[in-house]
Amino acid sequence: MKFAFIEENRKTSNIRHLCHLLGVSRSGYYAWRARPVSAHRRHDERLKAVIGELHQGFRRCYGAPRLHRALVQRGWRCSRRRINRLMRELGIKASSTGLYQWRPGRQALYSSTSNRLAELDTPRRPGHQWAGDFTYVRTRQGWLYHAVVLDLYSRQVVGWSFGRKRGTELTTSALNMALARAHPVPGCLFHSDQGIEYAAHEYRDLLRSAGLVRSMSRKGKLLDNAMVESYFHSMKSECVRRRTFNDRIEATAKIVAYTEFYNRERLHSSLGYRTPQEYAKLCA
Repeated sequence: MKFAFIEENRKTSNIRHLCHLLGVSRSGYYAWRARPVSAHRRHDERLKAVIGELHQGFRRCYGAPRLHRALVQRGWRCSRRRINRLMRELGIKASSTGLYQWRPGRQALYSSTSNRLAELDTPRRPGHQWAGDFTYVRTRQGWLYHAVVLDLYSRQVVGWSFGRKRGTELTTSALNMALARAHPVPGCLFHSDQGIEYAAHEYRDLLRSAGLVRSMSRKGKLLDNAMVESYFHSMKSECVRRRTFNDRIEATAKIVAYTEFYNRERLHSSLGYRTPQEYAKLCA
């Protein structure tokens, strides 16, 4: 490290003075300069080039675990610890780093009601358990509201919608898209929070006519719908964060593109580092 510091500053400072300050010999410095680059370091440089490409290709959202898995899938031999070190050297990190803080015990402050999802085991096939929620995104034109429906088996976004205002029309549009695309089994559980957008008669009638069974989170319990909250966390940190959309059309286009990326390309740690579409096909 001392020799590297000298090398970095040798053009603007006297070598003898720098060696004296750092307590190294000039002969040692010149021997270090003449030494060939090690095979380990050459491999590091090749890895750094690939890491930089992958990080850009995955919208700067991947951290060390997903980058490590992506590298292994491409035939590179490396450890996660090495990827962590090389990412620090490159000055890159996952776009979600530092975005949210977990505050344990906070949810205990809220009152609770029952929900059916908590009583069921993890689904073993697509189309058996769905969940929905909506969020909002700021644009220079105003707020854009975005509703989604997730299949809880594959974590795939099977339906989505956008609107200028929140309401039953927003959530029913997302559900109608999901019903047309994914075809759930009769008796599929649909879970949501207790918002009026999901409790309205129009929405309940749509669920009933589609053969879906209603389930709702306990009051104030965000973790009851954790998978959808996790998706919104990823979407906002990887697509929306540090970006200002000029209008709702631009925001809609970017989020739809991200949704396709999430479904088809993004490796999901809870799915064994498979994409949602790839995981769903395992049951085909």
